[in-house]
Amino acid sequence: MSQRMTLITSPIFISETQLRNAGGFTSLFGNNNPLALEIGCGIGDFIVQIAARHPEKNFIAIDIFNQGCRQTCSRIDSSGLTNILMMRIEARYLMDQYLGEKSLQSIYINCPDPWPKKRQRKRRLLNQNFIDLSLYCLEDHGELNFCTDFTDYGESAAELLSCDDRLNNLLSTPYSHELGNYPISKYMQRFLDLDQPIFLCRYNKKSGLKIDPPKLNKGFRLRWGKGEN
Repeated sequence: MSQRMTLITSPIFISETQLRNAGGFTSLFGNNNPLALEIGCGIGDFIVQIAARHPEKNFIAIDIFNQGCRQTCSRIDSSGLTNILMMRIEARYLMDQYLGEKSLQSIYINCPDPWPKKRQRKRRLLNQNFIDLSLYCLEDHGELNFCTDFTDYGESAAELLSCDDRLNNLLSTPYSHELGNYPISKYMQRFLDLDQPIFLCRYNKKSGLKIDPPKLNKGFRLRWGKGEN
C-alpha cells in the first residue's frame, strides 16, 4: 500500500541529494562532533530527549514513513535543538553508502517492526547481517542500543547480541526490563502503563577490531518512487 505523501519543508529535513552534494554530515552540521543514529524515529519523542541531553553530539533521525518524518521535523523544530538532522531513508542503505567505517558513536533502534509471523521474521532489521554492518560503522566502544515491546524479538535479539564476541554487554543480563535513564517515547510508555515489559539491549563494540565492510543482502533498499520526500 502506498503512503500518502506530504511535502516536508523543515530546514532540518535532508534529502539524499543534499547529503551527496554536501559530501557528508560534517558539512551539513557545520562541525565534526560525534555522530549518533536513531533508526525508526517514529514521531520524534526519543531523538528530542537524547539530543537535548547531549548537545556535544550530532544526531541523525531516520524513518521510512513520510508522516512520521513530518511529525518528527515539527517536534525538532519546536524544540529549538540544532544538533539533529532528519532523513527519510533506509537504514542499511544510509550506513553502507554515506556513513562507513567508524563513523558512528551510537546507534539506537527503538521498537522496530517486529514482523510477528514466523514466515516474516527474516524481514526483521536486527539480524547478523545488520550487526556486522553496525560493527563496521561504529567506532571503538561505540554503542548499539535496541529495544522492543515484542517478546520474541527481544529474546532473539538478545541472543544474537550476547553471542557476538565483538561486543561488550553494558547490562548485567542479555536484556533488561529496567530502562534506567534510557529515554522513553510515548509509544514505549503506552506499554509500560499497561504493565507490559520493554526489552532493552545495550552493547558496545570492543576496541582494536578489524572489521571488513559487510556484504549486504540483496533487496535491502526501499525505493521511494519519483520523489525523495
